[in-house]
Amino acid sequence: MATLPILAQALRNGDVSSRELVEEALLKIKRWDRKLNSFITVTGDAALESSVARDEELARGFDRGILHGIPVAYKDLIRTKGVHTTAGSKIFAHYVPTRDAEIVTELSEAGAVSMGKTGLHELAYGITSNNPHYGPIHNPWDLQRISGGSSGGSAVAVAAGIVPLAIGTDTGGSIRIPASFCGVVGLKPTYGLVSVKGVLPLGFSQDHVGPMTRTVRDAALALQAMVDEPSGYIPGDAPDPAGLRIGYPANFFRDRVEPEVEAAVQTAILTMAGRKAQIIEITVPDMEALRAAAATCLLVEAATEMRPYFDRRADFGADVLALLDQGKGISGMDYIAAQRTRRRIGRQFAKLFDHVDCIFTPTTPITAPKIGDITVEVGGAKEDVRAAATRFTRGFNALGLPAISIPCGLTRAGLPIGLQIIAAAEQEDLLLHVAAAAEDMLGMTERTPSL
Repeated sequence: MATLPILAQALRNGDVSSRELVEEALLKIKRWDRKLNSFITVTGDAALESSVARDEELARGFDRGILHGIPVAYKDLIRTKGVHTTAGSKIFAHYVPTRDAEIVTELSEAGAVSMGKTGLHELAYGITSNNPHYGPIHNPWDLQRISGGSSGGSAVAVAAGIVPLAIGTDTGGSIRIPASFCGVVGLKPTYGLVSVKGVLPLGFSQDHVGPMTRTVRDAALALQAMVDEPSGYIPGDAPDPAGLRIGYPANFFRDRVEPEVEAAVQTAILTMAGRKAQIIEITVPDMEALRAAAATCLLVEAATEMRPYFDRRADFGADVLALLDQGKGISGMDYIAAQRTRRRIGRQFAKLFDHVDCIFTPTTPITAPKIGDITVEVGGAKEDVRAAATRFTRGFNALGLPAISIPCGLTRAGLPIGLQIIAAAEQEDLLLHVAAAAEDMLGMTERTPSL
């Protein structure tokens, strides 16, 4: 799949039409999605009709911008007018919204053509995307492995080259984890930067919406179209990391990490250092306490959102129901204490950016486990798959900081490894500049799975 600028130029040169892009995407869905299961709903007829309208607009000189005529897919947690929005659940299996979410409106006005709704972990409340109602979503690098979640379908649709852009949501790592496992770019912007209005909520104080793409520059272009007041998000052709202060945590983020993951991340850091970036070893605040606080807040908020449906216990998957039951048992005092912990550690974490411009960590300490695995062994100890996968991502939802996952290597078994880069709040321009510089030097954008 070509990048957004290449596709945009081809559209304007008349080398390809939006209809042809949509037809190609539909052909790939027909050919591959039986084994990938990345889509819940495909809106083929509507996409073809919309693509013809976009082509006619370009023909008469009306250009909506870089996304004009570009196919996009939406996580099936995002309301779409007249199209089922199931949240991957039985609860919402027949729900057809009467209006679009704001993000859908923004991208439609920017000219993007919706291909339909991608699969996810039930109610976005999990990281495997092993959905008991719609089936597991398969990783295109190894069909026996999970895609990650909860935005698994969006990551797979991009990784497989079905669409160049998909939209996901992230409450504990749900964009970055599948991006890491599937070898794509996943951006979680600063909390509140991209509107969540019209997105079915999971944890209101930690829900984020963001793009999933093949490259950092594509993510920047998508973000530019997703926000009300665009900034200078798009990196230049050759961003220079010289002089950047990159923080590399000495604690927490080096604990219980698969050796190949640690080696790939260290290679990325050394590569940046070779271009005269300054690597600064830092000590992060109590991330375990932050992770626990974030989980507590999510348990309570998710249970609150699903409270109207508690009489339909048989319609929930077992893993999600267990989490909702756990959330019901948490006291108000514990919830308030967790929120206070978030604020306290947030203040401590903010001080780190007095000394560094950004922070590098692994996105996940593991690569994609096999479908059905409940535990993984990391550093000689067994750990729950959910806990391991979210260990390095969840805290940044609690803090609301912008974070991106980019591919930084492959294991000997051919599984993608993700590098997570974090910046201070509302510093997406810096974050994307650094991520593009790393991406250029690591040269992973041409590596794609074989299907």
